[in-house]
Amino acid sequence: MKHATRILIACGLLSALAACGSRKDLALKPGQQLPPAPYGRAVQPQPTELLRTPTLAIPERSVELRTRSEEREDDPFDLPPPEDK
Repeated sequence: MKHATRILIACGLLSALAACGSRKDLALKPGQQLPPAPYGRAVQPQPTELLRTPTLAIPERSVELRTRSEEREDDPFDLPPPEDK
């Protein structure tokens, strides 16, 4: 009985701790500035622009998935392990 009570108390404390996180928009602290504008850009980007993931960071899949099993081609680099003497 004591063991079950401890587990319940621990679960309650952990759920309370997980729920106390604050969710606010990111903002600069007083006295901080955004990084300088990138080379060749006249206007400094806004914080929302800096947080947006660039397209190159999330590439689309360019390989077609196989829909049925196919015979594998011969692999010239698939060599057996060397024999120990």
